Amino acid sequence: MTIRLGYQMPNFSYGQPVRELFPTVVAQAREAEAAGFDTVFVMDHFYQLPGIGSPDQPMLESYTTLGALAASTDRIQLSALVTGNTYRNPALLAKTVTTLDVVSGGRAVLGIGAGWFELEHKSYGFEFGTFSDRFRRLDEALQIIHPMLRGERPTFTGEWYHTDEAMNEPRIREDLPILLGGGGEKKTFALAARYADHLNIICNASDLPRKMDALHQRCAEIGRDPETLEVSYLAFLIIDEDGDRARKQQQDLFSANGVDLSTLSEEQRRQTPADRQFAGAPDEVVEQLRSRVLAHGVQGLIVNMVTNGHEPGAVDLAGRTLAPLLR
Repeated sequence: MTIRLGYQMPNFSYGQPVRELFPTVVAQAREAEAAGFDTVFVMDHFYQLPGIGSPDQPMLESYTTLGALAASTDRIQLSALVTGNTYRNPALLAKTVTTLDVVSGGRAVLGIGAGWFELEHKSYGFEFGTFSDRFRRLDEALQIIHPMLRGERPTFTGEWYHTDEAMNEPRIREDLPILLGGGGEKKTFALAARYADHLNIICNASDLPRKMDALHQRCAEIGRDPETLEVSYLAFLIIDEDGDRARKQQQDLFSANGVDLSTLSEEQRRQTPADRQFAGAPDEVVEQLRSRVLAHGVQGLIVNMVTNGHEPGAVDLAGRTLAPLLR
């Protein structure tokens, strides 16, 4: 598995009737596949996230969506970014992602994280627990999922989960990859060092040097060569052939959340989500990503395009711009 350039769909609010929603999702996935992206991601949420929209905006269930995308695409890898561990029994999740792998012809990636959106847990009746609870649960889940993806039959008794020689057939490969997503330097990075093939770091770009140092330390603690763990960064991309138009879209995005981006100092911007956004014309975006992300040792990019990804041609422009940067 290699994830060098991924495309994440963070929203399904396209200003269209519901019947036209999924065709727009398929169009984005196909455009990404044709434009040089190697992986397409959907979010594993039930409500839209704060900062992107209101909870009542459209949100598709992730694995149903990925299964349908498997039948609508040919080559691109398929994953959630990331599966909320608290929403599914881990043995069932292993079965679900393995089935996605079978129906897609070996294109599934298990993206997984501890879960964090309390409103969803409360509304749907999932136990939320403490921050530490959720990471202990994720650790236990990975002790079940990791061997099941590789054809083993784990028997496990933990605080949260129990299995008894859990079987997982059919499978078409022994190395279905595991991606962990998050920015936690102690817990998330330690679990990635132990279990993952790929880590997607979610943080402000200014924090990346510290994050990479912490990741190397977590790998050293268990004797893992950090070169064996792929690392990508989640970037919010606002790209347009007209750089001023892209920056206007960024301003409007912040204005919708009550923030006037033009009044913030450079230091203030580094403390906001603007620090993980890359806005402008193609050459401007390339230079931003090269200097603010890739220069710190990150090998891959996963981008989302909240403002215009659903517009025909936008994903194609992003792929044509970024694919040469990552060769």
